[in-house]
Amino acid sequence: MSSPTTPAPPAPPSAPSAESESSAPSAPSAQLTSSAPLAPSAAPSAAPSAVPGTLLDWRVRFGILSLIWGFSFLLIKVGTQAYAPFQVTLGRLVFGTAVVVAVLVVKRERLPRGTRTWLRLAVAALLLNALPFSLFAYAELTVPSTLAGICNATSPLWGMALSLVALSEDRPDRRRVAGLGIGFLGVLTVLGAWQGFSGLDLTGTALALLASLSYPVGWIYVRRTLAGSGHSNLSLSGAQLLVATAELAVVTPLFTDAPTHFPVLPLLAVAALGALGTGLAFQLQYALVAEVGPTTAQMVTYFIPVIATAAGVALLGETLSWSTPVGAVIVLVGAALTQSRPRARGVSRGPGTTGSPEGTPGSRSTAQS
Repeated sequence: MSSPTTPAPPAPPSAPSAESESSAPSAPSAQLTSSAPLAPSAAPSAAPSAVPGTLLDWRVRFGILSLIWGFSFLLIKVGTQAYAPFQVTLGRLVFGTAVVVAVLVVKRERLPRGTRTWLRLAVAALLLNALPFSLFAYAELTVPSTLAGICNATSPLWGMALSLVALSEDRPDRRRVAGLGIGFLGVLTVLGAWQGFSGLDLTGTALALLASLSYPVGWIYVRRTLAGSGHSNLSLSGAQLLVATAELAVVTPLFTDAPTHFPVLPLLAVAALGALGTGLAFQLQYALVAEVGPTTAQMVTYFIPVIATAAGVALLGETLSWSTPVGAVIVLVGAALTQSRPRARGVSRGPGTTGSPEGTPGSRSTAQS
Protein backbone atom coordinates (compact mmCIF):
# COMPACT_ATOMS: atom_id res chain seq x y z
CA MET A 1 0.00 0.00 0.00
CA SER A 2 1.02 -1.57 -0.11
CA SER A 3 2.49 1.46 2.01
CA PRO A 4 3.84 0.61 2.05
CA THR A 5 7.88 3.25 2.42
CA THR A 6 6.54 0.64 0.12
CA PRO A 7 5.66 0.46 -0.45
CA ALA A 8 7.43 -0.88 -1.18
CA PRO A 9 6.75 -3.91 1.06
CA PRO A 10 7.77 -5.08 -1.30
CA ALA A 11 8.39 -4.05 -1.14
CA PRO A 12 8.60 -2.43 -0.33
CA PRO A 13 8.48 -1.10 0.65
CA SER A 14 7.36 -2.13 -2.04
CA ALA A 15 8.30 0.67 -0.13
CA PRO A 16 5.45 -3.48 -0.48
CA SER A 17 5.15 -2.57 -1.25
CA ALA A 18 2.16 -1.38 -1.15
CA GLU A 19 1.03 0.99 -0.34
CA SER A 20 2.17 -2.12 -1.54
CA GLU A 21 0.90 0.16 -0.86
CA SER A 22 0.76 -0.78 0.16
CA SER A 23 1.99 0.28 0.58
CA ALA A 24 3.59 0.84 1.89
CA PRO A 25 6.19 1.75 3.11
CA SER A 26 9.72 0.69 2.61
CA ALA A 27 12.16 -1.03 0.36
CA PRO A 28 14.04 -4.09 0.56
CA SER A 29 15.59 -4.67 3.49
CA ALA A 30 12.20 -5.81 4.25
CA GLN A 31 6.45 -6.99 0.17
CA LEU A 32 4.37 -6.03 0.10
CA THR A 33 1.52 -3.43 0.27
CA SER A 34 1.69 -1.79 -0.67
CA SER A 35 2.02 0.60 1.54
CA ALA A 36 5.57 2.44 2.11
CA PRO A 37 8.45 0.58 0.64
CA LEU A 38 11.80 1.83 1.71
CA ALA A 39 15.39 1.02 1.08
CA PRO A 40 17.12 -1.82 2.80
CA SER A 41 20.07 -1.81 5.00
CA ALA A 42 23.16 -3.18 3.54
CA ALA A 43 23.89 -5.62 6.22
CA PRO A 44 21.78 -7.29 8.86
CA SER A 45 21.26 -4.84 11.66
CA ALA A 46 18.93 -4.38 14.55
CA ALA A 47 15.56 -3.32 13.26
CA PRO A 48 14.18 -0.09 14.68
CA SER A 49 11.71 -0.92 17.38
CA ALA A 50 8.31 0.71 17.33
CA VAL A 51 7.08 2.38 20.46
CA PRO A 52 4.03 0.08 20.52
CA GLY A 53 6.45 -2.84 20.27
CA THR A 54 7.45 -2.38 23.88
CA LEU A 55 3.87 -2.40 25.10
CA LEU A 56 1.86 -4.78 22.90
CA ASP A 57 2.19 -8.43 21.98
CA TRP A 58 3.50 -8.98 18.44
CA ARG A 59 0.17 -10.47 17.37
CA VAL A 60 -1.59 -7.24 18.29
CA ARG A 61 0.98 -5.21 16.37
CA PHE A 62 0.63 -7.60 13.42
CA GLY A 63 -3.12 -6.89 13.40
CA ILE A 64 -2.55 -3.15 13.65
CA LEU A 65 -0.13 -3.24 10.72
CA SER A 66 -2.61 -5.25 8.63
CA LEU A 67 -5.37 -2.74 9.37
CA ILE A 68 -3.16 0.27 8.59
CA TRP A 69 -2.07 -1.03 5.22
CA GLY A 70 -5.49 -2.49 4.40
CA PHE A 71 -7.17 0.87 5.02
CA SER A 72 -4.55 2.76 2.98
CA PHE A 73 -6.55 2.32 -0.23
CA LEU A 74 -9.69 3.69 1.40
CA LEU A 75 -7.69 6.69 2.62
CA ILE A 76 -6.35 7.30 -0.87
CA LYS A 77 -9.89 7.25 -2.25
CA VAL A 78 -11.10 9.73 0.37
CA GLY A 79 -8.11 12.00 -0.18
CA THR A 80 -8.58 12.16 -3.95
CA GLN A 81 -12.18 13.33 -3.47
CA ALA A 82 -10.83 16.79 -2.60
CA TYR A 83 -7.20 16.89 -3.70
CA ALA A 84 -5.34 16.06 -6.89
CA PRO A 85 -3.49 12.71 -6.91
CA PHE A 86 -0.07 14.39 -6.82
CA GLN A 87 -1.20 16.48 -3.86
CA VAL A 88 -2.36 13.36 -2.02
CA THR A 89 1.00 11.72 -2.65
CA LEU A 90 2.94 14.80 -1.58
CA GLY A 91 0.91 15.10 1.62
CA ARG A 92 1.38 11.40 2.32
CA LEU A 93 5.15 11.71 1.95
CA VAL A 94 5.35 14.87 4.07
CA PHE A 95 3.51 13.29 6.99
CA GLY A 96 5.30 9.96 6.64
CA THR A 97 8.72 11.56 6.41
CA ALA A 98 8.00 13.66 9.48
CA VAL A 99 7.38 10.51 11.54
CA VAL A 100 10.52 8.71 10.33
CA VAL A 101 12.72 11.79 10.75
CA ALA A 102 11.38 12.24 14.28
CA VAL A 103 12.45 8.67 15.07
CA LEU A 104 15.85 9.38 13.52
CA VAL A 105 16.27 12.36 15.84
CA VAL A 106 15.16 10.43 18.92
CA LYS A 107 17.53 7.56 18.11
CA ARG A 108 20.29 10.03 17.18
CA GLU A 109 20.99 8.33 13.88
CA ARG A 110 22.56 10.18 11.01
CA LEU A 111 21.52 10.27 7.39
CA PRO A 112 23.81 8.50 4.89
CA ARG A 113 26.69 10.37 3.33
CA GLY A 114 28.14 10.28 -0.14
CA THR A 115 26.85 11.63 -3.45
CA ARG A 116 26.64 8.19 -5.04
CA THR A 117 24.48 6.83 -2.21
CA TRP A 118 22.07 9.77 -2.44
CA LEU A 119 21.80 9.45 -6.22
CA ARG A 120 20.93 5.78 -5.84
CA LEU A 121 18.44 6.64 -3.14
CA ALA A 122 16.83 9.13 -5.52
CA VAL A 123 16.15 6.31 -8.00
CA ALA A 124 14.89 4.05 -5.19
CA ALA A 125 12.62 6.84 -3.94
CA LEU A 126 11.14 7.24 -7.42
CA LEU A 127 10.51 3.51 -7.94
CA LEU A 128 9.38 2.65 -4.41
CA ASN A 129 7.58 5.78 -3.25
CA ALA A 130 6.94 8.68 -5.61
CA LEU A 131 5.87 6.65 -8.66
CA PRO A 132 3.72 3.86 -7.14
CA PHE A 133 2.07 6.19 -4.60
CA SER A 134 1.13 8.59 -7.42
CA LEU A 135 -0.05 5.80 -9.74
CA PHE A 136 -2.34 4.35 -7.07
CA ALA A 137 -3.76 7.81 -6.37
CA TYR A 138 -4.48 8.40 -10.07
CA ALA A 139 -5.89 4.88 -10.45
CA GLU A 140 -8.40 5.43 -7.65
CA LEU A 141 -9.92 8.34 -9.52
CA THR A 142 -11.63 5.77 -11.74
CA VAL A 143 -11.41 2.36 -10.03
CA PRO A 144 -12.71 1.32 -6.60
CA SER A 145 -10.34 1.07 -3.66
CA THR A 146 -11.13 -2.65 -3.45
CA LEU A 147 -9.67 -3.26 -6.91
CA ALA A 148 -6.60 -1.14 -6.12
CA GLY A 149 -5.97 -3.20 -2.99
CA ILE A 150 -6.19 -6.45 -4.94
CA CYS A 151 -3.87 -5.11 -7.67
CA ASN A 152 -1.35 -4.28 -4.94
CA ALA A 153 -1.25 -7.98 -4.02
CA THR A 154 0.20 -8.80 -7.44
CA SER A 155 3.61 -7.31 -6.52
CA PRO A 156 5.12 -10.70 -5.56
CA LEU A 157 4.00 -12.08 -8.92
CA TRP A 158 5.71 -9.27 -10.82
CA GLY A 159 8.75 -9.69 -8.56
CA MET A 160 9.17 -13.35 -9.37
CA ALA A 161 8.62 -12.77 -13.09
CA LEU A 162 11.33 -10.10 -13.08
CA SER A 163 13.70 -12.26 -11.05
CA LEU A 164 13.70 -14.75 -13.93
CA VAL A 165 15.65 -12.28 -16.04
CA ALA A 166 17.20 -9.88 -13.53
CA LEU A 167 18.45 -12.05 -10.66
CA SER A 168 20.52 -14.98 -11.81
CA GLU A 169 21.01 -16.13 -8.21
CA ASP A 170 17.26 -16.33 -7.54
CA ARG A 171 15.96 -18.91 -10.01
CA PRO A 172 12.49 -20.21 -9.12
CA ASP A 173 11.53 -23.86 -8.87
CA ARG A 174 8.45 -25.47 -10.41
CA ARG A 175 6.23 -24.60 -7.45
CA ARG A 176 7.03 -20.92 -7.69
CA VAL A 177 6.54 -20.89 -11.47
CA ALA A 178 3.16 -22.55 -10.94
CA GLY A 179 2.36 -19.84 -8.38
CA LEU A 180 3.13 -17.21 -10.99
CA GLY A 181 0.68 -18.76 -13.45
CA ILE A 182 -2.01 -19.22 -10.80
CA GLY A 183 -1.57 -15.64 -9.61
CA PHE A 184 -2.04 -14.12 -13.03
CA LEU A 185 -5.04 -16.39 -13.60
CA GLY A 186 -6.45 -14.77 -10.45
CA VAL A 187 -5.81 -11.32 -11.92
CA LEU A 188 -7.78 -12.25 -15.03
CA THR A 189 -10.58 -13.54 -12.81
CA VAL A 190 -10.71 -10.28 -10.83
CA LEU A 191 -10.84 -8.31 -14.08
CA GLY A 192 -13.57 -10.51 -15.60
CA ALA A 193 -11.54 -11.36 -18.70
CA TRP A 194 -14.22 -13.78 -20.02
CA GLN A 195 -16.62 -10.81 -20.19
CA GLY A 196 -14.24 -8.74 -22.24
CA PHE A 197 -13.41 -6.58 -19.22
CA SER A 198 -16.81 -4.92 -19.53
CA GLY A 199 -17.62 -2.28 -16.94
CA LEU A 200 -13.95 -1.95 -16.03
CA ASP A 201 -11.91 1.21 -16.40
CA LEU A 202 -8.88 -0.17 -18.19
CA THR A 203 -6.74 2.95 -17.69
CA GLY A 204 -7.25 3.03 -13.94
CA THR A 205 -6.67 -0.71 -13.65
CA ALA A 206 -3.50 -0.49 -15.72
CA LEU A 207 -2.20 2.32 -13.49
CA ALA A 208 -2.81 0.22 -10.36
CA LEU A 209 -1.02 -2.76 -11.90
CA LEU A 210 1.87 -0.54 -12.99
CA ALA A 211 2.12 0.74 -9.42
CA SER A 212 2.45 -2.80 -8.11
CA LEU A 213 5.03 -3.54 -10.83
CA SER A 214 7.09 -0.52 -9.79
CA TYR A 215 7.77 -2.04 -6.36
CA PRO A 216 9.69 -5.15 -7.51
CA VAL A 217 11.59 -3.09 -10.08
CA GLY A 218 12.68 -0.89 -7.19
CA TRP A 219 13.52 -3.88 -4.99
CA ILE A 220 15.80 -5.34 -7.65
CA TYR A 221 17.46 -1.96 -8.18
CA VAL A 222 18.07 -1.55 -4.45
CA ARG A 223 19.34 -5.09 -4.13
CA ARG A 224 21.89 -4.44 -6.86
CA THR A 225 23.02 -0.95 -5.83
CA LEU A 226 22.47 -0.29 -2.11
CA ALA A 227 23.13 -3.67 -0.54
CA GLY A 228 26.39 -3.50 1.38
CA SER A 229 26.29 0.26 1.97
CA GLY A 230 26.71 -0.22 5.72
CA HIS A 231 23.88 2.13 6.67
CA SER A 232 20.99 1.17 8.92
CA ASN A 233 17.46 0.54 7.67
CA LEU A 234 16.24 3.63 9.49
CA SER A 235 18.94 5.89 8.05
CA LEU A 236 18.42 4.73 4.47
CA SER A 237 14.64 4.85 4.75
CA GLY A 238 14.65 8.35 6.23
CA ALA A 239 16.88 9.57 3.41
CA GLN A 240 14.77 7.81 0.79
CA LEU A 241 11.57 9.42 2.05
CA LEU A 242 13.22 12.84 2.18
CA VAL A 243 14.25 12.48 -1.47
CA ALA A 244 10.80 11.19 -2.50
CA THR A 245 9.20 14.19 -0.79
CA ALA A 246 11.54 16.53 -2.66
CA GLU A 247 10.69 14.82 -5.97
CA LEU A 248 6.96 15.31 -5.42
CA ALA A 249 7.50 18.88 -4.20
CA VAL A 250 9.04 19.64 -7.60
CA VAL A 251 6.49 17.76 -9.73
CA THR A 252 3.24 18.67 -7.96
CA PRO A 253 3.20 22.44 -8.72
CA LEU A 254 3.90 21.70 -12.39
CA PHE A 255 0.76 19.59 -12.83
CA THR A 256 -1.70 20.88 -10.24
CA ASP A 257 -3.01 24.18 -8.92
CA ALA A 258 -2.69 24.95 -5.25
CA PRO A 259 -5.91 24.04 -3.40
CA THR A 260 -8.05 27.03 -2.44
CA HIS A 261 -9.72 25.25 0.46
CA PHE A 262 -8.87 22.29 2.65
CA PRO A 263 -11.81 19.98 3.44
CA VAL A 264 -11.19 18.41 6.82
CA LEU A 265 -12.04 14.76 6.16
CA PRO A 266 -9.86 14.33 3.03
CA LEU A 267 -7.06 16.23 4.78
CA LEU A 268 -7.25 13.90 7.78
CA ALA A 269 -7.25 10.94 5.38
CA VAL A 270 -4.02 12.14 3.76
CA ALA A 271 -2.44 12.82 7.16
CA ALA A 272 -3.36 9.33 8.38
CA LEU A 273 -2.15 7.79 5.13
CA GLY A 274 1.28 9.33 5.63
CA ALA A 275 1.74 9.26 9.40
CA LEU A 276 0.30 5.76 9.84
CA GLY A 277 0.60 4.02 6.47
CA THR A 278 4.12 5.26 5.74
CA GLY A 279 5.63 6.43 9.04
CA LEU A 280 4.29 4.21 11.83
CA ALA A 281 3.87 1.13 9.62
CA PHE A 282 7.61 1.21 8.84
CA GLN A 283 8.44 1.05 12.54
CA LEU A 284 5.92 -1.71 13.20
CA GLN A 285 7.12 -3.83 10.31
CA TYR A 286 10.81 -3.81 11.12
CA ALA A 287 10.06 -4.51 14.77
CA LEU A 288 8.00 -7.53 13.69
CA VAL A 289 10.75 -8.78 11.36
CA ALA A 290 13.27 -8.54 14.20
CA GLU A 291 10.98 -10.24 16.72
CA VAL A 292 9.29 -13.06 14.80
CA GLY A 293 11.30 -13.23 11.58
CA PRO A 294 10.50 -12.33 7.96
CA THR A 295 8.50 -15.49 7.23
CA THR A 296 5.87 -14.73 9.84
CA ALA A 297 5.96 -10.97 9.27
CA GLN A 298 5.33 -11.39 5.53
CA MET A 299 1.93 -12.93 6.25
CA VAL A 300 0.58 -9.40 6.64
CA THR A 301 0.62 -9.32 2.84
CA TYR A 302 -2.30 -11.69 2.60
CA PHE A 303 -4.54 -9.68 4.91
CA ILE A 304 -4.17 -6.38 3.04
CA PRO A 305 -6.52 -7.08 0.07
CA VAL A 306 -9.06 -8.69 2.41
CA ILE A 307 -9.15 -5.62 4.65
CA ALA A 308 -9.07 -3.22 1.67
CA THR A 309 -12.07 -5.00 0.16
CA ALA A 310 -14.03 -5.08 3.41
CA ALA A 311 -13.31 -1.39 4.07
CA GLY A 312 -14.29 -0.32 0.56
CA VAL A 313 -17.57 -2.23 0.61
CA ALA A 314 -18.57 -1.40 4.20
CA LEU A 315 -17.47 2.24 4.43
CA LEU A 316 -17.49 3.52 0.85
CA GLY A 317 -20.41 1.48 -0.46
CA GLU A 318 -18.38 0.00 -3.31
CA THR A 319 -20.05 -2.85 -5.15
CA LEU A 320 -18.53 -6.29 -5.43
CA SER A 321 -19.15 -8.99 -8.03
CA TRP A 322 -18.44 -12.65 -7.27
CA SER A 323 -15.32 -12.63 -9.46
CA THR A 324 -13.54 -10.04 -7.32
CA PRO A 325 -13.20 -12.01 -4.05
CA VAL A 326 -12.74 -15.31 -5.91
CA GLY A 327 -10.01 -13.82 -8.08
CA ALA A 328 -8.40 -12.21 -5.04
CA VAL A 329 -8.14 -15.59 -3.30
CA ILE A 330 -6.52 -17.07 -6.42
CA VAL A 331 -4.06 -14.16 -6.56
CA LEU A 332 -3.11 -14.69 -2.91
CA VAL A 333 -2.63 -18.43 -3.40
CA GLY A 334 -0.36 -17.73 -6.37
CA ALA A 335 1.55 -15.06 -4.44
CA ALA A 336 2.05 -17.45 -1.53
CA LEU A 337 3.44 -20.12 -3.86
CA THR A 338 5.88 -17.66 -5.47
CA GLN A 339 7.29 -16.92 -2.02
CA SER A 340 7.69 -20.57 -1.00
CA ARG A 341 11.19 -21.96 -0.86
CA PRO A 342 12.49 -25.42 -0.02
CA ARG A 343 14.05 -25.48 3.44
CA ALA A 344 17.73 -26.21 3.29
CA ARG A 345 18.78 -29.09 5.51
CA GLY A 346 20.70 -28.07 8.57
CA VAL A 347 20.13 -24.38 7.91
CA SER A 348 17.87 -22.22 9.99
CA ARG A 349 17.12 -18.52 9.94
CA GLY A 350 17.07 -16.54 13.09
CA PRO A 351 14.31 -14.06 13.86
CA GLY A 352 16.40 -11.12 12.79
CA THR A 353 17.48 -12.54 9.45
CA THR A 354 16.93 -10.31 6.45
CA GLY A 355 17.51 -10.83 2.77
CA SER A 356 14.41 -12.80 1.86
CA PRO A 357 13.11 -12.60 -1.73
CA GLU A 358 10.98 -9.89 -3.27
CA GLY A 359 7.56 -9.73 -1.77
CA THR A 360 8.65 -10.61 1.75
CA PRO A 361 9.69 -8.47 4.68
CA GLY A 362 13.22 -9.16 3.71
CA SER A 363 12.57 -7.47 0.41
CA ARG A 364 10.60 -4.41 1.19
CA SER A 365 8.62 -2.75 3.77
CA THR A 366 5.03 -3.25 2.00
CA ALA A 367 2.73 -2.11 1.51
CA GLN A 368 2.86 -0.92 -0.81
CA SER A 369 0.62 1.38 -0.23
